[in-house]
Order: sequence, then C-alpha cells, then structure tokens
Amino acid sequence: MLTVEIKNKVKDLWDRLWAAGLSNPITAIEQISYLLFMKRLENFHPETPEDYKWSKYQDLKGERLVTHIKENVFQYIKNQLSRKGEPFAESMEDASFRINNQSLLEDAILIINGIYKQIEKQEEEGGQHFQDIQGDVYEHLLKQTSEAGKNGQFRTPRHIIQMMVEFLEPDLDGRICDLACGSGGFLVGAYQYLITKNSQKVITDENGLSKGVDGSKLTAAKRKQLKEKTFYGFDIDQTMVRIGIMNLMMHGINKPKISYLDTLSTDYEKFEGKKAQGRYKYILANPPFTGKINSLTVSENLNKIYHLKKDKAGNRVKLTVQSELLFLERIIYMLENGGRAAVIVPEGVLFGGSLAQMKTRELLLKDNCLDAVISLPPGVFKPYTGVKTAIIVFNKPVKKSKAWNTERVWFYELINDGYSLDDNRRKLTENPLPIAVSNFRGRDTSLLEETKDSFYIPITEIQENGLDLSYNRYKKVEYQEETYESPQKILETLFQLEQEIQKDLQELKNLIG
Repeated sequence: MLTVEIKNKVKDLWDRLWAAGLSNPITAIEQISYLLFMKRLENFHPETPEDYKWSKYQDLKGERLVTHIKENVFQYIKNQLSRKGEPFAESMEDASFRINNQSLLEDAILIINGIYKQIEKQEEEGGQHFQDIQGDVYEHLLKQTSEAGKNGQFRTPRHIIQMMVEFLEPDLDGRICDLACGSGGFLVGAYQYLITKNSQKVITDENGLSKGVDGSKLTAAKRKQLKEKTFYGFDIDQTMVRIGIMNLMMHGINKPKISYLDTLSTDYEKFEGKKAQGRYKYILANPPFTGKINSLTVSENLNKIYHLKKDKAGNRVKLTVQSELLFLERIIYMLENGGRAAVIVPEGVLFGGSLAQMKTRELLLKDNCLDAVISLPPGVFKPYTGVKTAIIVFNKPVKKSKAWNTERVWFYELINDGYSLDDNRRKLTENPLPIAVSNFRGRDTSLLEETKDSFYIPITEIQENGLDLSYNRYKKVEYQEETYESPQKILETLFQLEQEIQKDLQELKNLIG
C-alpha cells in the first residue's frame, strides 16, 4: 500500500495541473505520464544520452527547462525509443507535451522527485520492490483521473480485476488480451498475478488477496516472455493507448503490445492477418456497454448474433446494434480452442428478451462452456454508474459437443466487495473477495452444498427458462413465518399510548397557563 505521504504528493501534483488549466483529466494524466516516464527513462532505456537524463536537466529553470523538455527530451522519446511500426512508436506519433507554464513544470519536477524519494524510502522500510511501488503510484494517479468523472472514462476497480484474474488463473502458456483495454488495468492485474504465482515472497494486500513481490521463480527466458510477449491490448482512444502502454511499462512490462484499433471492425482481421481467429489463450475485459453503434462499421465475421444482412445489390443493411453483445461475440472469435475468458457484462445481457440477447446467451451456452455467473453488487462502479453487472467466466472447448457444450452453470452472489456501496466507496473491515475466489475454485472439488448465494443450475432448467442467466431467476428465497400480536393486544396498546399522550398534553397546558 502507498503511504499517506505519497498519496498527498500525488494529490498535490494533480491539483497543480488542474489549477493551471489542464482540467480534462485524461489530458492531465497523459502529461503526468510523460513526466513520470522521463524520470525513469534511463532505467527503461540505458542508452539514453546524458543530456536527456532527468538528473541532468531537472535543475534547469524557466524557458530553458520548457524548451529542453519539449524540443529535445520529448522528441527523443517520440522518435528514437522504439522502431517504426512498434506499438509504442505508433502510439506516440501524434503525442504532444502541453505543459508550457514554466513555474508549473518546475513545481511538477519537484513533486515527482519527492514522490520517488518516498518510493525509495518505502522500498527500504517495507521490503517491496521499487517497480511494484512505482506501479502502485501510477494506479493511484489513474484513480484520480476516474474520480474526476469526465469523458465517460472510468476504470474497473483494481480489486475486482484481481478477483477476475484469480478466477481465470492465466499462465505463461499463451497470450493474454483485453480487447478494449483503456488504461491497461486488466493486463497489469494479469501481470501481477503471474509475478505472484512465481514469487517466493508473497504478502497479503488490503483486500485479503495474495501479492508476490519478486517473481524469483521465473527463469530468464520466462521473464523475457512475460515482459515482452505475453500482454496484448486494443483501444479506440489513441490517448488511452498511450496511457495504457506507459502504465504497463511503469509496472515493468518492457514491450506491451497495445494497439490503436477498433476490435469490432474489419480492421481487426486486417491487423491480425490470417491468424485473427483463435489468437488468444486468455481474455479479460470490461467492454463498453449501453453503446449503440452502426452495423455498417462492424466486421462481417461478427454475424452470429445479429445476422447482418445485405440488400439485393450486395450492400449491407444499416442497423443499430448493441456493442456489448458484439464484444462478447468478438471475444469468442478471438479465443483459441481451450482458451478462457472472464468478462464483465450488464445484467440485462443475461436475461433480456431481444433476439440478439437470446442469441448471445445461446452462443455462450451452446458453442462454448459457460462456467460461472457471478452477480456483482449494484454499487461496484459508483460514482460513475449504478448499472447492475455480473462477471461471466467461460471457455472455448477443444472438442465441441454436438448438442450443448455447457452442462450446468455455477451461480454466485457477491453481496459486497469489501467497500461501501455508496459514492464514497470506503474500505470496509471485511474482505469477501478471497472467499469468492475460494468458492469459485472449490465449486467442483469440494462438492459445496447448495447455499442461498451459490448453486449449480443444469442446462435443462436454463433452457426451460428461455436461457435466462440472471442470478435472481434461480436464487432460493427463504421464507420466514412472521408472528403478529392479536388485534385485541394491539388495540389495548393503542389505548394506552392515547392515555399517555393526553396526560402529556394536559401537563403542557398547565405549564403555559
């Protein structure tokens, strides 16, 4: 966990940029990202020329400082850190450094130096690795961004990401992807899970989940694979692509492969080439929902849910389609046989009666194996939205059944996530996430007895209910018999209260004359 001193310095930096006019939170975090990246540039890139090292120019003042960073250091990062065509180089093509206020830049450098001094102190005192604390700082910055509540950008809470990764249990036997990755939180979560899995030293974090701090069991080859060939992401916002790449690099992933791309479009197949289908072993996602998009922009390979049609002239017919349904179909398309996915969906997807929603559920149950539906509490995404959501966990079978690949579905209700379910989202004393992970992993082996918040439902019953996959449809309601007093007793009590009121009124009257 970050110290109060570090959090206060992060807030100070954020407030300074806000007061100076960088009121768009995405722009602010982008500029802060550049400064943090410059501070650590020589660590990422040992060949950095002396004049471009933070320690050499941090004491410059005024216009000299602004000019040197904008025209020299930033241009070096844009044009020379990676080869043309690589994700980092492509993401930086239209990037610009926007801090022109001299005193603001000087103050920002002092604050960042103070943050890193505190990071070094915490590393010495707490035994955590520098990279891990630095990643926590960046995560805290991103949290400030989402709390500003602008531009519809908000992150999936970190502890929910951790839980989903624990459900998925990824390994280094395949690529890990988020097809709408934003700031890269799911990829960071998967990275930290793999570090934990390969660490000798493991601590327990504030949510009761395990966190490794060294990755000491990784061989040199596995470490290289982890940092350079494991994590892939896509997003349609170029700024978020840059932020996502820097987020992963701040956490120690040397060559994150995050690309500026609409994964619902034909561009995805063009980008991936002939191997577009079945390309990823693990997918984690919280794709944008409640989005209506034009079907003419959607890839023709995504045609199982909506059956996108053409007119007599061979032109596609324009429809308005739901993005969350298409993202699910795309995830299924992207998964390799034997691959697994954990995805957040709005609960309407699980019980909605439209033909497209029904087709989506059939695709999950029939063509794939739906392992679990975990109902989340309604306040998980507050203060940004109160939409009720759920996590679905499913896999793509290697050998497909002639009938339905899903035989039964495990349902679980997470009543709270360890935080208050109001706009403040305060940390509570209890830690329910480790219990949820334990129950998920033990749903078969321990033969858990059916409880009011977890149970299996066979596919036959789901079919009988119109493929309804909502937790509330199947939960067992416990009725408790209420006992009431007799009418005579109630009436007697009312008379007694009436007498007491009259007595009090008489006393009041006597007092006021």
